[in-house]
Amino acid sequence: MTDTYDLVLRGARVLTADGFGPREVGVTDGVIAAIEPLGTGLSGTEVIEVQDDEVLLPGLVDSHVHVNEPGRTEWEGFASATRAAAAGGVTTVIDMPLNSIPPTVNVEALHTKQDVARDQVHVDVGFWGGAIPGNTADLHPLHDEGVFGFKCFLLPSGVDEFPPLPLDEVEADMAELKTFDSLLIVHAEDAHVIEDAPQTPGAHYDDFLASRPRDAENTGIKDVIDRARTTGARAHILHLSSSDSLEQIRAAKAEGVRLTVETCPHYLTLTAEEIPDGATAFKCCPPIREESNRDLLWQGLEEGVIDCIVSDHSPATVDLKEPAGGDFATAWGGISSLQLGLPLVWTQAQTRGIPLETVVGWMTTGPVRVAGLSRKGAIAVGNDADFAVFAPEATFVVDKAKLHHKNPVSAYAGKELSGVVRRTVLRGGTVDGQTPTGRLIKRGEA
Repeated sequence: MTDTYDLVLRGARVLTADGFGPREVGVTDGVIAAIEPLGTGLSGTEVIEVQDDEVLLPGLVDSHVHVNEPGRTEWEGFASATRAAAAGGVTTVIDMPLNSIPPTVNVEALHTKQDVARDQVHVDVGFWGGAIPGNTADLHPLHDEGVFGFKCFLLPSGVDEFPPLPLDEVEADMAELKTFDSLLIVHAEDAHVIEDAPQTPGAHYDDFLASRPRDAENTGIKDVIDRARTTGARAHILHLSSSDSLEQIRAAKAEGVRLTVETCPHYLTLTAEEIPDGATAFKCCPPIREESNRDLLWQGLEEGVIDCIVSDHSPATVDLKEPAGGDFATAWGGISSLQLGLPLVWTQAQTRGIPLETVVGWMTTGPVRVAGLSRKGAIAVGNDADFAVFAPEATFVVDKAKLHHKNPVSAYAGKELSGVVRRTVLRGGTVDGQTPTGRLIKRGEA
């Protein structure tokens, strides 16, 4: 081997499609150009030696992130969110269309968001479009501008500028998306079931849990499946929390319905039984459920019923997230975990005998397939040279003051986790958290 690469990474445990093994990786112009056995002696202008207690992973992909900028930048912004992503080994995020003002529901709004993001991202960032009442005509133009698909809610989203999509419009939009093979991603909770559930304000987590019953999710998912079946469109279920829906999802996939499903670290690591009254840092929608439910979600992942794990990073300011009195009814529903996803999931997976390569697949290959990315999420020749150097046996205690998220609120404060991300590499360059080197990516180009 006489070529000199821009970067060479060497390690005893490098994860490729063939599993962990001793390898050298050569990078040229930000792209993986060679993968050879360790000892080959690839020459590089820069060399990263992966230490004995470290593994080299592909950069993670998080396809469910609420950045909130512009409009609610005090909640989170592109600089802080992507800095947190990089600290967690995430090299690609796809931003959700709501909580920013304007929401990404037309081409003009997309351009506004891109203009704000362009010079301040530390990792690569793509965008989802939004499907709201009356914007069917905007879907194809947004698709042509490179959004990865379209998000809708079946119930109020929590922000007035992104209203829910009635089921007849869900079906109409699916039919429209089918014509250019795009994807509808759905917050699937049924508003009527929630309206009929007991709504008891206050600090008791059990009351909040009762206000968002499993049947709301189960009914919403059934409605999505029915319309995906009717239209033949692709549909994706966001942040699955109800294990009751696993059987209908399994059956729909077996039938050939074009359906994918995600879940999130908080549903896989936290339980309703451990949430203290007034601890609104744990509030999310749909909610964190019981330990037995959590175990079934893990089973759904292992069986392939659930396709991937993403953060649903949905931060807010401290006063909105932790209101006086700990009232779950008024607190913002969202959990910040963009920086912590891999250690969270890996810590729990170890107790279940699940290997690291399986966890990484759920956080790379899974979201890559959902979003339709082609050069991300795997250490393979021709892919972008995105890596995470990870020490799986190292431990740390979560200190919310040291997280890069804009607001110091965390459901995981004080928890000891396994696995430390020691370096993140984006297109062959180490992310330093100071100089933004990320790019804005489009469907079909990344």
